[in-house]
Amino acid sequence: MDSENAAPDLPPYSLDVQAMDLGPGVKAVGLELIETESREPLRGEEAAAIWSGALEALAGTEPYVVDFFSHLDRVRDFAASHAIGLREAAARCVVVPQPTKELLRLLVGRFESETFGLRVGPAAANGDAALENELSHRGLDAYQQAYSRYTCCAICEPGDGWVTLLSETLWPSEIIRRVRPALQAYDVYIARPQ
Repeated sequence: MDSENAAPDLPPYSLDVQAMDLGPGVKAVGLELIETESREPLRGEEAAAIWSGALEALAGTEPYVVDFFSHLDRVRDFAASHAIGLREAAARCVVVPQPTKELLRLLVGRFESETFGLRVGPAAANGDAALENELSHRGLDAYQQAYSRYTCCAICEPGDGWVTLLSETLWPSEIIRRVRPALQAYDVYIARPQ
């Protein structure tokens, strides 16, 4: 094949960022992390590193917390064995306040097959008893009624290659602007599919 007809070298990973329709009055953006060639969800160590970089970049300088509402004994055991501080928020909700990028990578890697949440914004600096109680009962569906109080609430499903971001202020272009510098080290192609 001559060089004029050769396919351009694509980065090994792609992050697709696109607005989602979750119904009237719900502003959502989907982030999908995939292997570029196979179009399969990226999993494992590399995925955990990329997701933790992207999630931390979305938060920027704002406070953030990670919410767990299932498999809490495993979360507690993992946190204890890795010196990760957590807060018992409600009957079935554990909150990890402001983990470092490295601790966030460990959490994403360990709980890759689980669904967990992330809240970003000044409201994340303090406990949100009403939301944490709802998380305890309804899981991450509770974010739908609360996300307007935050910069964003993220529903993280890293094993499926997905993060669904609920936000009144973060649109796909702003999300891309925030995460692009954090992902440069991982050779990730960032796209807005039409």
